[in-house]
Amino acid sequence: MTHRPFVMWPHPILRKPAAPVTEITDDLRVIWDEMIVAMDTMPGVGLAAPQLGIDLALAVVDASDSRGQAIRMANPEILHTSVEFRDHEEGSPNLPGVWAKLSRPRAVTVRFLNDQGVWDRKDLVGLWATSVQHQIDHLHGKMFFDRLSRTKREMLIKKSRKRAT
Repeated sequence: MTHRPFVMWPHPILRKPAAPVTEITDDLRVIWDEMIVAMDTMPGVGLAAPQLGIDLALAVVDASDSRGQAIRMANPEILHTSVEFRDHEEGSPNLPGVWAKLSRPRAVTVRFLNDQGVWDRKDLVGLWATSVQHQIDHLHGKMFFDRLSRTKREMLIKKSRKRAT
């Protein structure tokens, strides 16, 4: 299976909140499968539908060592965050070639519609928690660099543009 191309920054879909999912259908399951292929191809540990130009609140996360453990989420929302933070280098295929160290809560509880159309809840820790927070940011129209100071953000975008030319 192949996947559609990643949309590149500053594509407008990366700046708007994704449309909520009202029901889980076979068509959505196919999109999740495509997203997992795209995530594994990067390689990465998560992906949000808008990154592929799809205006739906869908995300996948797989931070397992062996892969094949992807959590498929529709309308994910964070219910609780830990007080302890962890640092991690984050990047995005939508702004290739650049990364930034961000600090996010080390653990989260996330609520979402699963692939069976049932509300589910998971406690995620470490890279799983970082990835789901990163994907939820995408679903809200935010990029990882929005969490940086203006100066660092502008330097990162400039660096990415130089790499693209």
